[in-house]
Amino acid sequence: MDLILCHQTVDFDALGAAVGLSCLKVGSRIVLTGGAHPTVKDFLALHRDEIPLIELRSVNPKQIRHLIVVDNQQLNRLGKASDWFSLSQIKSVELYDHHLNNKCDIPTTFQQIEPVGATTTLIVEKIQEANIIPNPIEATIMALGIHVDTGSLTFSQSTARDAKALAWLMEIGANVKIVAEYCDPGFTPQLQGIFSEALDKFETKNIRGYQIAWVLIETENFVSGLSNLAERLIELTESDALLFAHSYHKRHNDKPYPQNRLIIIGRTRIEGTNLNELFSVYGGGGHSQAASLMLRDVDPENKLQQLVEEFITQIPHPLTARDLMSSPVRTIRPETTIEQAQRMLFRYGHSGLSVVDENDHLVGVISRRDLDLALHHGFSHAPVKGYMSKNLKTIHPDTLLPDIESIMVTYDVGRLPVINDDKLIGIVTRTDLLRQIHQQRKEVKDENGKKVATVSCLLPSIRNSLEPSIWKLLEEIAQEAEHKGWHLYIVGGAVRDLLLTRNYEKVLLQDIDLVVDGFHRSADVGAGVELASTIQKKYSNCRLSVHGEFQTAALLWHKDPEFGSLWLDIATSRTEFYPYPAANPEVEASSIRQDLYRRDFTINALAVRLTPPREGELLDFFGGLLDLKAKEVRVLHANSFIEDPTRIYRAVRFAVRLKFEIEPQTEAYIRYAIESGIYEKLRLKNHVAPALTTRLKAELKYILEANYWKPALQLLSELDALKCLHNQVSLDDKIWWQIRCASRWLKYLDPDNKIGHWLIRLEILISQINIKERKQLAQNLQLPKESLERIEIVNTLSSEIQENLKKYDKTSEKYKQLYRYKLPDLMLVAVNCNKKIRRIIWQYLTQWSKVESPLNGNDLKRMGYKPGPKYKMVLDRLLSLTLDGEIQSKEEAEIIVREMMKELN
Repeated sequence: MDLILCHQTVDFDALGAAVGLSCLKVGSRIVLTGGAHPTVKDFLALHRDEIPLIELRSVNPKQIRHLIVVDNQQLNRLGKASDWFSLSQIKSVELYDHHLNNKCDIPTTFQQIEPVGATTTLIVEKIQEANIIPNPIEATIMALGIHVDTGSLTFSQSTARDAKALAWLMEIGANVKIVAEYCDPGFTPQLQGIFSEALDKFETKNIRGYQIAWVLIETENFVSGLSNLAERLIELTESDALLFAHSYHKRHNDKPYPQNRLIIIGRTRIEGTNLNELFSVYGGGGHSQAASLMLRDVDPENKLQQLVEEFITQIPHPLTARDLMSSPVRTIRPETTIEQAQRMLFRYGHSGLSVVDENDHLVGVISRRDLDLALHHGFSHAPVKGYMSKNLKTIHPDTLLPDIESIMVTYDVGRLPVINDDKLIGIVTRTDLLRQIHQQRKEVKDENGKKVATVSCLLPSIRNSLEPSIWKLLEEIAQEAEHKGWHLYIVGGAVRDLLLTRNYEKVLLQDIDLVVDGFHRSADVGAGVELASTIQKKYSNCRLSVHGEFQTAALLWHKDPEFGSLWLDIATSRTEFYPYPAANPEVEASSIRQDLYRRDFTINALAVRLTPPREGELLDFFGGLLDLKAKEVRVLHANSFIEDPTRIYRAVRFAVRLKFEIEPQTEAYIRYAIESGIYEKLRLKNHVAPALTTRLKAELKYILEANYWKPALQLLSELDALKCLHNQVSLDDKIWWQIRCASRWLKYLDPDNKIGHWLIRLEILISQINIKERKQLAQNLQLPKESLERIEIVNTLSSEIQENLKKYDKTSEKYKQLYRYKLPDLMLVAVNCNKKIRRIIWQYLTQWSKVESPLNGNDLKRMGYKPGPKYKMVLDRLLSLTLDGEIQSKEEAEIIVREMMKELN
């Protein structure tokens, strides 16, 4: 006999999963191990005969061969049926459930526990795989199981798998009317009375902006159906969490229990809280947002209060204006002209400006719309005080996010100044609010497949992915930042690479960027430098480098046994403005949001908070996480490539290195920037723009010395991006062949990369430009001295070498012509001449240059000749004869030496 066991007080999910399994396992019977929810009981009263139920008392234990448990992992929830698992004839025990974090004490031979909204969903998927079509009533029961346990797909644990399973059940005939009838049943007279009593006894407390509610109901007997009542109660009272306690001391037959019973039903809508975690300590369980617990012999009131207090400790600190606001605020005086205000908006990309008086007290706000209207009417020279809004709504740094949202919606305002001690310290915009709300609603899955808010899931994965020494260092820096009252974030490429890492795979990060954001508490723009200086005192083996212009500091380790060659940048959060295309940006202190906004690509505009509260929070304001999953490089701003052409090269570098694609609109921006001709105009004006000189050289070096230089260079060519160097630079077939040929030679002749392979590739790439402009480009790029010298003489050398080699036939003569040149010179000549000359140079580099004279100075001394100028003449002659194959041995060489010495004497 095969038995499918439902837990005590069976609900529709357990029944639906059991009915589904009975379709799969023909001949199996369903056992209800003790009681049922009122709605399930009502349903079975009508439909019991349509499903293969068997009474617990009717089972002959000796006939049991296979047991299947649904929607449960605890033996104590199976009543007397729990004894069957110890029977010697049991061949297999299967278990199907969707509660991931529950402890299982049932001995099984097979388990399927997966993160879906209902156990029934797992069974429906197996039925679909088996190509079985249940009848309409079976489909209806399974649909009820999914509907009830997912709140009709509205509970947080609901998944797309639940929706697909439900849709399929409807396709095959699930009765929607029956589903609607039993999903939302009315209350019995007894439950109506308890509902009224609960409303009278209802207690609440406001904790961090959330309404927490609890109530204790005492009856003589157990009352079923209270879970539905708890759902209705939390909805009606608009509470964020509810603990509903039911105390009773008699059985259904009025016989008293030896000890009183207390059932607690929990419901929560607060992200970051977990009722299953809270109740499992006491033997209860369920989901994070819906769970229950049964206790014996406890004081009901004291126990409920204890659980309320324990639940309160789970509630996360809500966001406040201090966390959301941008700071410092761009302000202007009332006398500032409309035209000046418009220029400021353009410079900083804001949609409005705050107006303050001489005491820095806020007196108004002017929006872009206000400015546009004034300019339209020709009042560009009028002061803003005539157009600014003066009836302002303001908030305090500690105003909670829900209150901020309420003010914005109620009064239809797009920005709220943050005031502390009559001073304007920040501003919260509608965009700030929407981004944060979206951020909170985003979910990811942990290692068990469970959905968790991104705010709480990243620190463990970062810790697991980093070397312990580096993680410890980051913790130390975070603690120091917290001590100083600042927030600390790990930002940019390090976050990107960590998010791309598989679970428990170690990442060797040797370049980490940290950002300090604390200007709502400190006006010190050197926070990053101050923090780095403090840390450097604790690590004497690292060097501190400060870049004052950009408010950054770097801690540098070199071949350290613990940290390797780690480069740790600590910067003050800042914003930047490009005064003209390809310039270095002008930098000003700002907030973490604006700091991320100034970055190049969405996948690099990610940050993880390292300081409490909400450590581990991922800041993703631009969809970087989605682009990582889509494997796309997407630029943040339309004019990004106009402002900084090195971003074109960075886009290519990231795309090739990460095996991503450049997002189509981003590619269009790249092509527009290049076709606009702005870079060529700057070059013709001899305008030394850093993004076209030193910074561009740095990006070229990254690309040309990487192992992916070939596809990167090809992609740059496809985008016409080599024109950022010079409008005559292109990767035609000839240049492409020359670069690859030189690279092959370099790999063989200079395996240790002593001469800078990337430089040789670059010199070949720009060789198509006329010599005058080539020299100018090399100087602008600040190439090293030896490179500048090669660029200046390579054409002359090429002509000289080719002409000289044509004159001689003997190997020794060719050797003498090539001997005086350096390896890079010969390579640059070789790739640009005919095959015959190239073969001669190759033979020289690989064979002739390694040939030695059969005799050396010591040999001549042994032969009795005194050292002197004659030595060189003799040895050179011996080398020439050896190269030409005229002597083969030392004996022959000695004969030649004696003859030469006679002649010379």
